Amino acid sequence: MTTEAYHPGLEGVIAGETAISTIEGGLQYRGYSIADLAEHSTFLEVAYLLLHGKLPSEEELADFLAIYSESAEVDDSIIEFLRQIPLHVGAMDVLRTGISAISHFDPQLDDDSEGGNIAKAVRMLAQIPILIAARYRMTLGMDLIEPDPDLSFAANILYMITGKCPSEQRERAMDVSLILYAEHEFNASTFTARVVTSTQSDIYSAIVAAVGALKGPLHGGANERVMEVLEEVGSPDNAEDWIRDALAKKRRIMGFGHRVYKTGDPRAVILKRYCGELAEKTRNLELEKMADVIEGIVVEEKGLPPNLDWPSARLYHYLGLDVELYTPLFVASRVSGWAAHAIEQTANNRLIRPRSRYTGPTGQRFLPISGR
Repeated sequence: MTTEAYHPGLEGVIAGETAISTIEGGLQYRGYSIADLAEHSTFLEVAYLLLHGKLPSEEELADFLAIYSESAEVDDSIIEFLRQIPLHVGAMDVLRTGISAISHFDPQLDDDSEGGNIAKAVRMLAQIPILIAARYRMTLGMDLIEPDPDLSFAANILYMITGKCPSEQRERAMDVSLILYAEHEFNASTFTARVVTSTQSDIYSAIVAAVGALKGPLHGGANERVMEVLEEVGSPDNAEDWIRDALAKKRRIMGFGHRVYKTGDPRAVILKRYCGELAEKTRNLELEKMADVIEGIVVEEKGLPPNLDWPSARLYHYLGLDVELYTPLFVASRVSGWAAHAIEQTANNRLIRPRSRYTGPTGQRFLPISGR
């Protein structure tokens, strides 16, 4: 009897084809290098690229921005519903519920055409930041802030959360982080979205399921764990002893290593520069120094380079954002990639239904309950 190959966690398995992104030869979105997009583009241009398959012209981008701005409103009943959710409920749980709720008010909910799904994706792009900021400010007893149509996507997120219009430097740092988080091939949450879509379910269901997958600490929640590590270390003077002790105890250090990047995450390299600039501007050079010590030792001792979560946690801290916002902000960006994958899956669909290797008993004899 031939034993079929088994790949735990589907590692190394090609589970589908996509024209959206690849990590071969460095991360690319639709054929554009992530370095070029981070340097020259904006997040909403990248969102357009992911959803439409090409970078927009000036006219196309203007139309896209107009539709996005018109969609930046959440029904009052949903805002009131968010107020009723107990304060102890986590931000990702509330966001998952909020995205499900806004689907009920979408005028194209049952339109599963490519155009209909792109329109729904744009509405989610516009409304998810509102959900994130509204819930955050509710938990602090603060007044909610409406989005400003004159601000960029990144600036609006910071404005609605903090109540302050960000500097150009802060806006750009946030924008780059959103570009870097927007898409990443068949990661766990994206694959979840494609599995749901493959059943011919709707795009909102796919996105809600993806949020559930992203919540886990081995995926999107890792950036929150990174900040917990840095807070535990406390200072550069403690960094070397702390990390060597942690490694000796085989403690898992979030923010290092990656299932598919073996020689380093190019996104982390890009964002580290913005971390350094913001650390200097916000007088957080001690934290940056501490992170450098930890990074150097983990790379030297374990051969594990940092992934995107390592600098992004620090960047968001320098931007004055609370840890509970880190993974929801990941959603605000990645919804563009998830939606692109849902649209692509719909266009050339086959139900995703893998097999499993059975490891339980066989040939058991059934006994009536009186004889068990």
